[in-house]
This record gives sequence, C-alpha cells and structure tokens, in this order.
Amino acid sequence: MERENIRSMLVRRVSFIIATAALVAVLFLYSLTIGAADLSISEVYRTVFNRYFPDVFEVTEKSVTIVWSLRMPRVAIAALAGATLGMAGCVTQAILRNPLATPYTLGVSAGAGFGAAVGFIVGAGVFTGISMVIGNSFLFALIPAFVILLASRRRGVTPETLILCGVAMAYIFGALNTLLQFFADDEALRSAVFWLVGDLTRASLWQIPYISTALVLFLVINMYHAKDINIIKMGDDDAKGMGVDVERVKLIGVLSACLATATVICFTGAIGFICLLAPHISRLFIGGDERYLIPASGLFGACLLLSADIVAKTAVAPVLLPVGAITALLGGPMLIYLLLRRKRDCCR
Repeated sequence: MERENIRSMLVRRVSFIIATAALVAVLFLYSLTIGAADLSISEVYRTVFNRYFPDVFEVTEKSVTIVWSLRMPRVAIAALAGATLGMAGCVTQAILRNPLATPYTLGVSAGAGFGAAVGFIVGAGVFTGISMVIGNSFLFALIPAFVILLASRRRGVTPETLILCGVAMAYIFGALNTLLQFFADDEALRSAVFWLVGDLTRASLWQIPYISTALVLFLVINMYHAKDINIIKMGDDDAKGMGVDVERVKLIGVLSACLATATVICFTGAIGFICLLAPHISRLFIGGDERYLIPASGLFGACLLLSADIVAKTAVAPVLLPVGAITALLGGPMLIYLLLRRKRDCCR
C-alpha cells in the first residue's frame, strides 16, 4: 500500500511538471502571435521557422523585424524571467522556512530600484549609455544580498532575523528612492516609476544569454542541494545531526537566489508576486519535495509571467500595459485566497 502511494505521488509530480512544461510552450507560441502589428498566425510561425530553415518559407523583411526584434525577445525573456523568479522564491522559502520569504522580501528589488533611479534621475553609474541603468540596478541589488550574507554568518541568527534584515533594507532603499524622486524632473521621474513597476518593453535579444545563464546555474546548483534543502526544512539541529552542512547550504541557496533575481530585475524591473505565487501553487499539486518543487516552480513561474504578458498586450490593445502591474493585480487576490485556504485547512 505504501509503495502504491509513493508511486502515485511520483506519477502526480511528473505529470504536473510535464503538463506545466507543455503549457509554457503553448503560452509562448500563442504570445508570439499577439501584437499591434497586423501579422497573421501563419506569417509569425513562417518567420520563426525561416530563421532555422532559410529559403524554405517565404517571409517579408517587415515580419522578420517584428517577430525577431520586437516579439521574440519580450516573450523569451518573460518565460526565462518567470522561471528564474519562481525557482528563486521556492528555494528562499524552503531555506528560511517562511512562506513569505523571497529575494524581494530580502530587499533585492528595493536595492535594484534605487540603483535604477540613480541612473534615471542623477545620470550617474559605473557604466554609460544603455548599460547605465542595468548596471546600477544589478550592483545595488547585490547590496541587500551581501548584507544578508554577513548577517547569516553571525552566530545564533534565525531565519526570521534574516527576513527582518531584508525588510529593513527595503525600507532604507525605499526612503532613498523617495528622496531622489522628490528632486527629479518629470521625464526622469516617469522613467524611474515605470521601471519600478516592472515591464518587458525594454527586452532585447542580447539580454537572453545573461538571464539564461543565471537560470541554468541556479537550477544546477540548487538541484544538487535539493536533498539537503529537504532535510533543512525539518530544522537546523536535525539537519546537522544527519550530516548536512546547514550554514553552507543556506548560504549557497540564499545567495544564488538573490544573484539570479538581481540578474532578472536589472533587465525587467521589479516584477513582483511571481516569487511568491509560483512555489505556493506548485506546492498544492506536488507537495514540498524540493527535487520536484524547484523545477515545477520554475515552469509555473514562466506560465504566470507569460499569462500576465498576454493580458498586458491584449487588455487595452494596442497599448502595452506594464506587466508588473498585471502580476500585482492578478497575484494579490490569488495570494490572499491561497493564504486563507491554507489557514482554513490547518484549522480542520
């Protein structure tokens, strides 16, 4: 009987991962067909396949520009960013044993927001030109990550203390951002605020290798430690008793989550709720085994951001809404429902 239950759970987990991966592919292909330009579905897919099979399909220069310079970067980065954010939230929640713990609550997005504001408003940064805002947001996103790193090395620091350190960092950067915006001109203020909401309109093909590398490294590192993360969720003392190097696994998990998130949001802005929602929803279907939950959260995160991007492109077409506002509008009520449902289930 127990063997049958294990087999049933394994089938359920694998089925969910396969179904979610298929949904990612469907949403990806559908999102490519949506846009202000008047292109038919067949034109879009002919243009996509023509890149890999030249001279087989008849395409126009206009369709190539629209599909490969405008639509493909946006859709690809939506999928990659959603997957990275979903996995980052999953690992952070597991290691800190808190359902609300994400790189965002650790202050990473607030630091990135301040860095971007420095670029938009002050016009100062380590880099120049188009890389200034991206470089600033990435570098300032690392500050909360290293504060958390230093705090975690202190003896007796609890997961709750690390989260509160992140909240404090978010308040500090939020206050600094407000002071900068107070002295900004209208155009710089608009750019800074729009970036803080999170959007995909700045997506470009050259950004894809950076986000892809962050995603792959994060997945490999944390899948390697997935078994240890499962044990850490039982408690630090129990994990140490079973031979797990708790401090090392926690450090690698939290730091890799923060770095991966920083890589994403320096290109997309602070797109919220994916880190929170993807792990929670995936956990409802497949349980808490990180060996399956990490990839499932990544795939479901990609589904969430692709879906939000489709809504952003179609809600008031041809106007493109900021996708971060869509994720917040859809994610807020959904998170409230999940939390209330969890509370009700615990009371039964």
